[in-house]
Amino acid sequence: MLIVDVCAFYSDRGGGVKTYVRHKMLAGPKRGHEIVIVVPAREAGHERINEHARIEYVPGRRFPLDGRYHYFHDERALHKRLDALRPDLVEASTPWACASMVANWRGGAPRSLIMHADPLGNYAYRWFRGVAPRDVIDRSFDWFWRHLRRMDARFDHIVCASDELAARLKAGGLRQVVTNRMGVQPGIFSPAHRDDDLRRRLLNWCDLPTDALLLLGAGRHAPEKRWPMIIEAVTASGFDRPVGLVIAGDGRARASVQRAAAGNPHVRLMAPVTDRPAFAALLASADALVHGSESETFCMIAAEARASGVPMLLPDGGAAADHLVSDAGYHYGAADSGSLARAIGQFLEDGTKEHLNVARAAASNTRTMDAHFADLFALYEQHDVQAAFAA
Repeated sequence: MLIVDVCAFYSDRGGGVKTYVRHKMLAGPKRGHEIVIVVPAREAGHERINEHARIEYVPGRRFPLDGRYHYFHDERALHKRLDALRPDLVEASTPWACASMVANWRGGAPRSLIMHADPLGNYAYRWFRGVAPRDVIDRSFDWFWRHLRRMDARFDHIVCASDELAARLKAGGLRQVVTNRMGVQPGIFSPAHRDDDLRRRLLNWCDLPTDALLLLGAGRHAPEKRWPMIIEAVTASGFDRPVGLVIAGDGRARASVQRAAAGNPHVRLMAPVTDRPAFAALLASADALVHGSESETFCMIAAEARASGVPMLLPDGGAAADHLVSDAGYHYGAADSGSLARAIGQFLEDGTKEHLNVARAAASNTRTMDAHFADLFALYEQHDVQAAFAA
């Protein structure tokens, strides 16, 4: 099959979507499929990944909220490109205009909408959670639910990476929902990468001794990641116990994260670690991962922490919650710094050793991207078989 992914949010400087797309271009050809990723960019171009996978860059407009990305603005040009490619299946990677453009294409190929984004979770629920219950928020954003139901009627699959998102979409009236959990890149993350000297150096950077608790956060500096809330909780936890926090990341909310960390020598900010083996060592060397977003569609960093044998402190909502290993960390009340501070306190009371042992024992059971794509392509191949019989 020729599978074309109309991917609105891919960037060489991106995070989870880039990781996902790059692995798809390796996994597809192994099953005999050709993969073409169509990406909006400043100018046209192409990048050959292997004999059966490539990225095609088409002219797009700069995304105003993040200069790393562009967006599709010319539906006719996109349809013309799809006509020329003649795909056997088309994917759209976000539920916004990208999905509408793919739905409007007159070609006869089956279509899948991959829910890499959860706009209601990222925006509506986060903005209004303090003033209205979720069912009221949903009614206020019924225009978006109507849009999703229109897409559901025009796509063959709405692919979700978590049970929580899939359940919400089904409750909202969507019928083509398929749950296919994503996974980590195989062969990269492991408890074996734990480096006690790296841990010591990170704690020293946080102006703390080696018997302190080392928490790690990683991800974009964006409002939905709630870094200031995490820093507030860590600061409160550290008044009478030594707790250090290192956050690896960057983004448009950098200034607010810097302000939150200012004045606390036990909280350090570092640039994103793009070298995967180096990041695997950083992750495995922490005493726990701390994460703040309750609106993840999968939460790649939590999956990578699980594969690294690291306990986690995770919000009790969204896809992140699914990754917690029982007795290897805690859930806390989403968006509640006091609840997170109490979870950190309980983690310290327990002592990290048993949590780490449980996390390390469970690491090898972490789902990989190979398993995700095997399931995804098997779903697509059903359409290929049906088309062959129809012919």
